[in-house]
Amino acid sequence: MKPLAAREEWLRETLAGLGYELADLETSGGGLIRVFIDAPRGITVEDCARVSHHLSRAFAVEGVDYERLEVSSPGLDRRLKKAADFARFAGRRAEVRLRQPVNGRRNFLGTVRAVQGQRVELDFEGGQLAFELADMDRARLVPEL
Repeated sequence: MKPLAAREEWLRETLAGLGYELADLETSGGGLIRVFIDAPRGITVEDCARVSHHLSRAFAVEGVDYERLEVSSPGLDRRLKKAADFARFAGRRAEVRLRQPVNGRRNFLGTVRAVQGQRVELDFEGGQLAFELADMDRARLVPEL
């Protein structure tokens, strides 16, 4: 079986060929593979079904061992992991949790201002924060309803 990083790159390329973006990938020890897909037009139930059928066949060919496959959209509160994610959603509100505290805080809620390389700038109540992606524990968009 391919290591997770290689599997993620393979999935990214496979999904791009179908017209989708790999937004996120989660695996569990129990054999669950969750694939979150996105597209500029949004994601429908039909898109998820199409990708699920395609990946089921592709996993069989590639010898990927899994118990259950789930395919869905990343949702309104999608995870932000890469610099490209932050750049795409510049101007939107996000919740960010850092690995280490900055001035006694690890959790920030603010607006993504800019991305430069692997450095993200966030405006939050009380100031501005600039952090490296390597220093981030996790981040999610705040849904706009």
